[in-house]
Amino acid sequence: MSELAPHELRILVAVAETGGFSAAAARLGLTQSAVSHSVRGSEAKVGAVLFERGRTGASPTAAGERAVGLARRILRLYEVLGAEARGAGRTAADQDVVEGVLRIAAFRSAALHLLPPALERLTDRHPGIRPEVRVVRELGAGTAGEVAAGRADLGIATLNAVGPVPGGAAGLLTGVLREEAYALVHPAGHPDPKALPLLDWDENCGSYTRDWWQAQDWIPRATVKAEDDGMVLTMVGRGLGMAILPELSLREATDAVDITGLGPSGPVRRVGYVTTPESAATLGVRALIRELRSETR
Repeated sequence: MSELAPHELRILVAVAETGGFSAAAARLGLTQSAVSHSVRGSEAKVGAVLFERGRTGASPTAAGERAVGLARRILRLYEVLGAEARGAGRTAADQDVVEGVLRIAAFRSAALHLLPPALERLTDRHPGIRPEVRVVRELGAGTAGEVAAGRADLGIATLNAVGPVPGGAAGLLTGVLREEAYALVHPAGHPDPKALPLLDWDENCGSYTRDWWQAQDWIPRATVKAEDDGMVLTMVGRGLGMAILPELSLREATDAVDITGLGPSGPVRRVGYVTTPESAATLGVRALIRELRSETR
């Protein structure tokens, strides 16, 4: 198979992100025929159809999704090459040893409570680094999917107790940063919190948590759904129900709620980082992982 050139990779990414050859051409300052010709050439080199063509535009096939994700990751290495080369020639004491944009995807409570102190230390030590944080819901591919697709250099994810990387993204590297127990949260002073409806949110996933819930005869089957864990906590404080929440979410708790531990057999979730093998070797990602590990010791 012939190798794809950087300009061919950029065209694949542009078509996927804009949804069509004309829009990609406009973004890149090319003609539509040049984009179409490039995509056909890339498909011939790869040996697979990468886009479904239709009247409304073009959408990636399964092969196309994979190719576009890898294209973003390869182009990202081109972007950081200069900073990596300059940084490798400096001493660890040099404050400018790490520089450039560092793209991070994180779920809400991690972005609020886990990342800020780590990023504060990181930017103090390396003023040349510019973190970009995107909050991503841990649904479907979640933060791991952002990393696999090349849209983030590192993701903060909820890791399964067993099984593959979240999002089904094979080939990613993970590391556990913290394990946190769930607790029962209920309106302060309520005489019988177990009689209240259960408040839940879609991101509160994990088979190990669900299995524990299903084994408890005191947890009601009927639930009230909220948008996220912050809304759940607010609704509990208003007396609208009780909830099972992890420690990071409970950092926003007020005096309006009481928190009761669930004992040694209660559910526990693992929070960790997800990155690609190539990003794991870069100075910025390595420095961020060090700060995250320092934060969770």
